[in-house]
Amino acid sequence: MDACNVALYGCGTVGMGVARALLEEGPLNARLCKPVRLAYIVETRRRQVVEQLQPPADVTLTDDLDAPLQDEDVHVVVELFGGTTTARRVVQRALAAGKDVVTANKALLAEHGDELYELARQAGRSIAFEASVGGGIPIIAALRNSFVGDRIESLYGIVNGTCNYVLTRMLQGGLEYDEALAEAQQMGYAEADPALDVEGHDTAHKLAVLARLAFGVNVRLQDISCEGITGVDVRDLRYAAALGYTLKLLAIGMRDGERLELRVHPALLRREHPLASIGGVYNAVCVHGHMVGEVVLTGKGAGRPATSSAVIGDIARLALGTYRSDFAGLSQFGRVPDAELVPFGRIRTRYYFRLDCLDRPGVLARVAGVLGEEDISIASVRQQELAEGGEEFVPVVFMTHEACEASMQKALQRINRLDVIRGRNTRMLRVEDI
Repeated sequence: MDACNVALYGCGTVGMGVARALLEEGPLNARLCKPVRLAYIVETRRRQVVEQLQPPADVTLTDDLDAPLQDEDVHVVVELFGGTTTARRVVQRALAAGKDVVTANKALLAEHGDELYELARQAGRSIAFEASVGGGIPIIAALRNSFVGDRIESLYGIVNGTCNYVLTRMLQGGLEYDEALAEAQQMGYAEADPALDVEGHDTAHKLAVLARLAFGVNVRLQDISCEGITGVDVRDLRYAAALGYTLKLLAIGMRDGERLELRVHPALLRREHPLASIGGVYNAVCVHGHMVGEVVLTGKGAGRPATSSAVIGDIARLALGTYRSDFAGLSQFGRVPDAELVPFGRIRTRYYFRLDCLDRPGVLARVAGVLGEEDISIASVRQQELAEGGEEFVPVVFMTHEACEASMQKALQRINRLDVIRGRNTRMLRVEDI
């Protein structure tokens, strides 16, 4: 019986896990009638691979990108380089050479997915990418297969473990942002340069990938409004918790008539919502379908075991011959319209904001007057303990009814100019009632 031969490009953290799973006598080959064999490892750090993996003699270890592509016996190329330059070139060449592709590269798909899916269709091949979003959570398979007959109305996702860990430790451990981030780095949950994660860009990449599957549109990454967690203050997590809310960095995709809202930002969720309880490095995605209603998928969102498991699952589907027909038959991987998005300034939601106000009569009336002029209705006002140092400023927390984003931003700009407000400490968070 012919084997399904695999060329693995990149043997870092996840690649090493994939290689070991392919080399061991484990569940993959025990369950498949067609054996899967690791034929090539493409990696510049060959000494490190030999020391850690000790690959058998029938596995070719090389730094030549083209060698596996010229081998007619290679069926599947697994791209785990990361980045969007060499990785893009490898995927393009692999498809042109008649190989199916497995990747965990959400940035590549977010920026060049439309082009690469078209190349795969033209070559009669497929691109599998379960590991690109949510690690071990089968959200891609769910959107691609399980919900194929349903109309997805919205999805909300916690899809970055670094940010979720930092916010969890800030709330539960009372840590400041810098302290929680340093702890995440020490634990190996955050990179030395964490900007891609904490500024929300990694989450935006994943939202672009999910939106194509959920809503059948092509999304330009630059059109997704993106705000990270770097400005989050631990005091606001405590104040919001006292009001019954938990803060999460969310990827949000939702229908608004014939248009879509696609945005990434910290958002307050009611404590009772399933996503609010997802802590640490875990991920979760909440999907609302017209027929199925609310479905929540959760699990480990990153790390070698979970991500390797998703990659191996894609390899298995390609070996079984089931994935390519799905890829060819689903419209999401063909020509799709560009997403028509609601401008971020026109979204409507509720808001939490905290002002440090001078402790004098009439101050709150001045703030309320500005809000009223911008058509923003106050739901509640709560004065906190006295702020430390300087003049007698007190933190006051406002919750609004649903309002327009542009109006809220304009109101805060006006409020910050009031002589009774310490503007540099003003904080605003959006509230998602899901």
